[in-house]
Amino acid sequence: MLAAAAMLPAGKALAANDRPGIALIGCGGRGLSVAKQSLEFGNLVAVCDVDANRLAKGAALAPGLAAPKDFRRILERKDVDVIINATPDHWHTLINMAAMKAGKDVYAEKPLTLTVDEGRRLARTAEQTKRILQTGSQQRSDPLFRMAVDLVKSRKIGDLKRVVVGLPKASYGGPFATRPVPPELDWDFYQGPAQKRDYMPERTHFRYRHWYDYSSGPLTDWGCHHNDIAMWALGMDHSGPVSVQAISHLDPVPGGYDVHSQFTVQYRYASGITHTCITMYTTQFGTTPLVVPTEMVNGVKFEGSEATVTVQRGKIESTRPELLTEVPPVKSEQSHIANFFECVRTRKEPLCPPEVGHRVASLGHIGSICLRLGGRPLRWDPQKEQFVGDTEANRYLAREQRKPYSYDTI
Repeated sequence: MLAAAAMLPAGKALAANDRPGIALIGCGGRGLSVAKQSLEFGNLVAVCDVDANRLAKGAALAPGLAAPKDFRRILERKDVDVIINATPDHWHTLINMAAMKAGKDVYAEKPLTLTVDEGRRLARTAEQTKRILQTGSQQRSDPLFRMAVDLVKSRKIGDLKRVVVGLPKASYGGPFATRPVPPELDWDFYQGPAQKRDYMPERTHFRYRHWYDYSSGPLTDWGCHHNDIAMWALGMDHSGPVSVQAISHLDPVPGGYDVHSQFTVQYRYASGITHTCITMYTTQFGTTPLVVPTEMVNGVKFEGSEATVTVQRGKIESTRPELLTEVPPVKSEQSHIANFFECVRTRKEPLCPPEVGHRVASLGHIGSICLRLGGRPLRWDPQKEQFVGDTEANRYLAREQRKPYSYDTI
C-alpha cells in the first residue's frame, strides 16, 4: 500500500512564484514531449519507465533526475507535486488513482481508462482526494476546434443533424512469433494488470494500441481526440448515447493484432442525432472496393440544417465560409498543459476533468465492445453506465486485473 505523501494540501493554491516538482511516468515520445512543455511551469525532478532505454532518454531531459523503474518509488517522493502519466493505456487508471491517493495532481494522457468501470472508479477517486486531473485531450484547448464547438452550440449551422468522425485505421497484421524478452525491458511489469502473455515486440510501445489487452484501438486513440470535440458540442460531457451498432470492414488475423482496424461505428443519442465513427481506408474486399468518401478527413464534421462545419488539426471549413471570418489565432489561446498548471495553482477545475475524460473514453469502449460482439445493435444507459438487457455485453465493462498489479496495491 502507498502512504499519502506530505504534498500540497487539496484546496490550497500555490503562491505566485512556486514551481511544482514534476515527475514523468512513461518516457516514450509523447511523454518526453509533454515533459518538455511542462518545464515552463515547474521543475522536472524524476522520470520513470520499465524500459531501461526509454528511461535513459527521460533521464537525459535534465541533470540529476531520479530515475527509478517502479512508479511507486516516484509517488513516495515528497518533492513531486505533479505526475505526467504517459504510460500505455492499460496502466493509466492504476497509476492515476495511486498518484491522487498519494497527494499528487495528474496530467493524464488519453484515453483516461481501459474500461468503463475503471473510469467510474477514477472519477470517484478524484472527487474523494480533491486532486487536479487533466485529461490530455489537447484539442479541447485548440482555437479551431473550440470555434467548431461554438458554431454548433450557438446554432450558427442550424439544428445539428449528424456528426461524422474520421479516424486513421489501426495496423493490421500477423500472426506474430514470440521472442526472447530484451534485457532492457521488464516485461512482467510492462504487462502489469493485463493478462500475462508471451513477449512479442509487436505488443510493446506504440504498437500496444493494436491489442485489446492494452487498448481499444482507433476508437480510444484518435477517437478520444475527435469524439471529445463531438461530445462537447453535443452537450454530452456528462452523459452519452443510448445505442451503438457497428460494422467491421476487416477482421483481425488470428495470432496477430486483435483490435478491429477498419470499421464503421454509429452511436445514437436520445435526441435522435447520430454520431458515426469511420476509419479512413481504401481496401479491396473481393470484387468490391470500400472507400471512405473523399471529403472524409481525420477530424470531425458537424452537419446542420443550414450549414456543415468540418474541423481537423490546423484547418476548419464550412459550407458557409462567412461563418469562419473571425477565427481566433492559435497563439492567443492558453495551451492545454498551461491550463493544467493554472489549475494546479488555483485549484479550479481543468478544461478536461476526470468525468469528461471518462465519458469520452467510455464512448470508445462501448464501440469496441460492439465490434467484439459482431457489431449487433446494443442499447446503452448513460446514467447507469450499463448495456440494457445484455449480460454478455456488460461482461466487457470491466476487466480482471492480474495480481499483484491491481487496485489492492494502491
